Amino acid sequence: MSARPLPFRLNGSAPVQLPPDGRQSEAALAIRRGVCRRLRAEGYCLVPELTLASGRRADLAAVGRNGEIVLVEIKSSIADFRADGKWPIYLRHADLFYFATAPEVPQAIFPAEAGLIVADSYGAEIVRAAPAAKLPPATRKQMLILIARVGAARLHDLEDPEAGRGAL
Repeated sequence: MSARPLPFRLNGSAPVQLPPDGRQSEAALAIRRGVCRRLRAEGYCLVPELTLASGRRADLAAVGRNGEIVLVEIKSSIADFRADGKWPIYLRHADLFYFATAPEVPQAIFPAEAGLIVADSYGAEIVRAAPAAKLPPATRKQMLILIARVGAARLHDLEDPEAGRGAL
């Protein structure tokens, strides 16, 4: 089964397939799909590939029913994890931070200061809960606005691709 995102419908129309942005490997897309399924089942709404105020790009940003913000960094291999030492920056932007990886990647390489999710394209298991850290109110507001604007802009771009892109 392909790890590509499943199509969805806009306003009852024919299914719409999100276009891949080309930055993720098939393995990373499979992990992302499984994590999204799990978090969605727990009531989170997700936005992939979110550029944060720090300039870092979160693989997944999720908002819970109570406004809780979760960031997930996907690491599909040991080399992928070792190539990115800037992960502590994500902690400034989330109440909960997780690494997500594939079942074949050794779990011991991931730091205890982060939660851990193991996933494939069918689903995910939270192996280690993320330590909770409450965001400052101003940061929470900034993140909620960012996630809402990016999500709305992407939905509009799918519905009307010729409309042009405005500044976010």
